[in-house]
Amino acid sequence: MSSIDVRGLSVRYGRTEVLHGFTDSLRSGEWLGLIGPNGAGKSSLLRAIVGIVPSAGEIDVDGSPLALRSRSRRAALVAYVPQEPLLPDDMTGAEYVMLGRSPYVSYFGSESRHDRAMVADVLERLELVGFADRRLGTLSGGERQRLVIARALATEAPILLLDEPTSALDIGHQQQALELVARLRHDHGLTVISAMHDLTLAGLYSDRLALLHEGSVVASGPAAEVLQADTLAEFYGVRVSVHHEPDGTVVVIPRREHLADDH
Repeated sequence: MSSIDVRGLSVRYGRTEVLHGFTDSLRSGEWLGLIGPNGAGKSSLLRAIVGIVPSAGEIDVDGSPLALRSRSRRAALVAYVPQEPLLPDDMTGAEYVMLGRSPYVSYFGSESRHDRAMVADVLERLELVGFADRRLGTLSGGERQRLVIARALATEAPILLLDEPTSALDIGHQQQALELVARLRHDHGLTVISAMHDLTLAGLYSDRLALLHEGSVVASGPAAEVLQADTLAEFYGVRVSVHHEPDGTVVVIPRREHLADDH
């Protein structure tokens, strides 16, 4: 269980600043959903937190600067599912998921019984046992994406960063993966920051949303407050209908432009 505080986080590529002073605090077990059009800065924010792009600002985990932790300790604290992961074709599914246990295995050591049990459990819960001995190069994009999520969950890191984690998955596996994350959050206080294009799913699983546009947060709060038709029209340039279900679910439905010759 870990909290994370981000203060004034900015990312610059060359002369272009793509993220402007992002600030937010997540208590242990909270889920923040990042939404916004392409190029809004969502992926850059996640990459900056995990430390794979240079950034300015401060990131604290449990009150201590993340930058002062060792690389292995950072990997044990923050797990990351990238949008376009690179996977070695000749590695098996089980071998790849076992990489999530790397922060706990010494350089010349071997995985423990607990490491193997954790990998087996994650593979079973994501219905990936059948891919344990398959080479990654023989799998579909959706199957590979599920293994990337499995690797991150096998880390047992208390903070999970998800960058479009379900983009390659069908609707059944989307729900399966997100429900597993939700269960881990409930059972173990997992803290989650996810960037998602599907606004309905983002609102369904997140405690609150942050809408980014051109590197800045332009709206934040519960899904019912952020997912407003006029707000989405302004920052996405789309026509949508927003429906509020009795259970609090906010459903965003695209609307067609009706042309005069449509029948």
